[in-house]
Amino acid sequence: MEAQRFPRAARMLVARDFAQLRALGSRRIASRHFHAEYRPTDKTTARLGLAVSRRVSKLAVERNRLKRLVRESFRRHIAQLPPVDILVIARSSALPVDGSELLADLEALWRRLPPLKPTSPTGTIAD
Repeated sequence: MEAQRFPRAARMLVARDFAQLRALGSRRIASRHFHAEYRPTDKTTARLGLAVSRRVSKLAVERNRLKRLVRESFRRHIAQLPPVDILVIARSSALPVDGSELLADLEALWRRLPPLKPTSPTGTIAD
């Protein structure tokens, strides 16, 4: 049953994590209904951050549906993802779309993540 969980270590939880992702330079990828910013990390697994603004929908139930679908897709693919911090941002076009189409769109997004190596700390010399 452990494989079915979305562990706390796989979530970006604090504002500092989101700020670092944006401040330290991130790469961007996009799909039809989502776009994402990601950055290599020295962690052992990928971590997910979500952003679904009120601009997408004023109804919390609709925003929460999109977040549940993104989390579910991420949970299914976490073993195949490189070690990155990824912020997935929903577009308003995702709202009227069926869940299976959104899951397919997210799967395509995960496949576009290149295999990455963690960046070495700046200012050090590797031996």
